[in-house]
Amino acid sequence: MERTIELKSRTFWDILCLLDNHLEKAFLAAGLFASFTLLTIQVVYRYVVIKLGVSASISWVEELARFLFIWISYLAVPVAVKNDSMVKIDVVYGLLPERLKAVNRLIVDILVAILAVVLYYEGTGMISQQMVYPTYTAGLRIPYMIPYLILPIGFGLTVLRVAQSFVRHMRKCKIIDLAAAAVVVAIVFLPVLLGMQFPVALWIFGYFFVFLVLSVPIAFSLGLASVMTILGTGVLPMGYTANIAFNGVNSVPIMAIPFFIVAGNLMGAGGLSRRLLSVADEILGRFPGGLALATIATCVVFAAMSGSGPATVAAIGGLTIPAMIERGYDKKFAAAIVACAGAIGVLIPPSNPFVIYAISSSTSIGKVFMAGIVPGLLVAAALMVITVYLAHKHGWKGEQCRFSAKRFASLIWDAKWALFVPILVLGGIYLGIFTPTEAAAVAAFYGLIVGVFIYKEIKPKELTECFAESCVTSSVVIVLIGMAAILCNIMTLQKIPVIVAEYITSISDNRIIILLLINIMLLITGTFMEAAAAIVVLTPILLPVVTLLGVDPIHFGVIMVLNLAIGFVTPPVGVNLFVASGIIKTSIKDMMKSVILPLMAMIVVLILVTYIPAFSLWLPGMMK
Repeated sequence: MERTIELKSRTFWDILCLLDNHLEKAFLAAGLFASFTLLTIQVVYRYVVIKLGVSASISWVEELARFLFIWISYLAVPVAVKNDSMVKIDVVYGLLPERLKAVNRLIVDILVAILAVVLYYEGTGMISQQMVYPTYTAGLRIPYMIPYLILPIGFGLTVLRVAQSFVRHMRKCKIIDLAAAAVVVAIVFLPVLLGMQFPVALWIFGYFFVFLVLSVPIAFSLGLASVMTILGTGVLPMGYTANIAFNGVNSVPIMAIPFFIVAGNLMGAGGLSRRLLSVADEILGRFPGGLALATIATCVVFAAMSGSGPATVAAIGGLTIPAMIERGYDKKFAAAIVACAGAIGVLIPPSNPFVIYAISSSTSIGKVFMAGIVPGLLVAAALMVITVYLAHKHGWKGEQCRFSAKRFASLIWDAKWALFVPILVLGGIYLGIFTPTEAAAVAAFYGLIVGVFIYKEIKPKELTECFAESCVTSSVVIVLIGMAAILCNIMTLQKIPVIVAEYITSISDNRIIILLLINIMLLITGTFMEAAAAIVVLTPILLPVVTLLGVDPIHFGVIMVLNLAIGFVTPPVGVNLFVASGIIKTSIKDMMKSVILPLMAMIVVLILVTYIPAFSLWLPGMMK
């Protein structure tokens, strides 16, 4: 009898563990697959089915895909919290002794829990309102209550995951550590509790800075700064927070972000990156520094698949860094050149930072994409010049083999499915066949078909993990946009961007000086803030400034993204450096000497792009 009870207890515990580890992942994988498949079907329907004479309406498809996207975005938040994968600035945290680090982790858990509880509560308020005064969606004709349910569900699960994190951290702490954490949180809330009166801008930026210093994830820092500002000033009803958090991501263009991410992951896992490298190596491998040149060229092409710097470094660096070391290259240089070349991933379209900028600035995604091509190629050319110089200096010779047209043709044929991706995505966008979001969905579906059924390098059982991981990665950005939408609403109501613009232009009306100062600010920002967060926060502030100076918003988008791309290879954030250093198992500090020359080359390109707008505006101008 006792044995039976023990077995039942163990089985029950196993089920709980299974649910704890995989509850959200199954829904994330299914939701992501359904959303990009639905948009792919929409494209096929528009160009194939209608021409066959079928006229049934499928106007509901895009709406369903959009609601699924919102659900998986907020459902991925608790997974990101559980995995501690939310983007944060941990410069101060890294300087703390272990005892204070433990206290800091408790502080972060408490603050994140407070925001999650607020959004859970306000989300349930939206549901209650919909039950009394129901409204219906345009396409599906379902009550809005159903899509709104994700707010209490997503943030309710976030509270649960934060509670689990808090318990884990408490096991390593003493009661006095908890007391210290509670005191710090109380001090943070003190201005609100005492009813202190400050300008709205001081509430916003003061609290945002405080939360960043405390290593609260950036997305939650934005949300908490908004909540504290509302509590302190009453500038908005608190109930608006949940509504804005939902509608801030209820946008078709934003859907491109997870689709491009999963497309890049599928193509990396499906062997497309390896085949691209083989083609590039066949063309460039015989020159001095040939494999490094081939790596840069491959990064350019792979960038047109992934739209992500770290993804490009991981996919290409995992192949080329060991190969370069084997051919006699300095391992630190090998990692450094891949890290710098990976930054091209956010310049060559499709680019997730460009998508975020276009949304934040209300500009055309297609034109911003086109604007990034020439600057991206300039960065690649500059890195190649540096590579050739160092190759001659250190004697890194190319492969001692003659060019074979037969072998080259064979490699081209083997890589045809990979080489077709940029044509499919960019050609489809610029020929008006589909929107950038539909292009991302088609790219994801294409990567799935090629990886699983053509190259057969992705096993079906691996797809769930790949989809779930892509959702978590993208949710970090999506939730950041949702939280930033609350902050931007407050700033817009208070005309803060206009006030900042007028103040900066009062210092100087010289376009050259202002752009120089903005570049310096963005370069500094890129060293400690992730690109997506910087774009979301700074675009509403800086865009009015440059607009007053006559700078084209599309040109400024390239300036901003190029600055922040350099931030991918500058510590302490420098995510590309982290990925590359992980491949060679060395510290970022040891890599920095090898990064200096490529970094200087990128800064030279930045100066050229900043003061010669034609580099950015030539190709978009051809779209008029």
